[in-house]
Amino acid sequence: MPDPIRSEPQESDVPDVRVTLSTASVFPRRVPLAFESAAELGYDGVEVMIWSEEVTQNPRSLAKLAADTGMPVRSVHAPTLLVSQRVWGRSPDAKLERTAEMALELGAETVVVHPPFRWQYKYARQFQEQVRQLSETTGITIAVENMYPWRGGKREFQAYLPGWDPAEHDYDAVTLDLSHASVAQQDALTLLDTFGDRLRHVHLADGNKGPRDEHLVPGRGSMQAEKVLQELVARGWSGDVCVEISTRAARTAAERHDDLAASLEFARAHLSPLPHEFHTPPGPHHRPHDAW
Repeated sequence: MPDPIRSEPQESDVPDVRVTLSTASVFPRRVPLAFESAAELGYDGVEVMIWSEEVTQNPRSLAKLAADTGMPVRSVHAPTLLVSQRVWGRSPDAKLERTAEMALELGAETVVVHPPFRWQYKYARQFQEQVRQLSETTGITIAVENMYPWRGGKREFQAYLPGWDPAEHDYDAVTLDLSHASVAQQDALTLLDTFGDRLRHVHLADGNKGPRDEHLVPGRGSMQAEKVLQELVARGWSGDVCVEISTRAARTAAERHDDLAASLEFARAHLSPLPHEFHTPPGPHHRPHDAW
């Protein structure tokens, strides 16, 4: 008996995955460049990292950038990094609430948030409940990001409460950051199984499982980012894959542009229902202080 005829995947089979660009990917250049670059290269939108740059804190300015470039703000990253501890005051729970309000105003569907730092013990006690309530009352997906243990020499410091690994906690929605998984020395494909239906958002980057958060262009590390993207397609996953790379090593505007273009091409190649081979070109030498 002849083998059954299998139809080739069609465009209609493509899951609803959009490739967006984090504004952090152009640092130390300013946010308007991220919107302009995303539009020029053909990204589907941007993720705004809220930090000390004033425009990231102003929804009206962001809405104008989105309108001028045609690049919607699809997600917002809460100011929960060490470098943004003083943005919008010192109350982390108030910052998260304000971020959700900004997301609503901008029409973004997702808020990305880090788990609390260990010294934010009051915030940590009610963090999971606040995340759940904010999501329910606003309709915004509040996706808690995987982090990693801090390392110094042979010692590890647990810097997050209730912990750096969302797999160990009952969050409704999770962001998978491949660079963070690299620092934690976790297998990204295993994390897809672990997070399951809770996976709502992906930060696309790469790393070499060293102690630094490298945020390499995908394909320049050892995280098998291409297999992660292909597995998302195979599972029919829908959501945003946000390119969040470091371009601080770029010596020229052209090198930065090429890294942003290569990251998008990598994502498109491996998110296709018929993935095609793409080899990320080598970039500028990545120095240790270029890591996040």
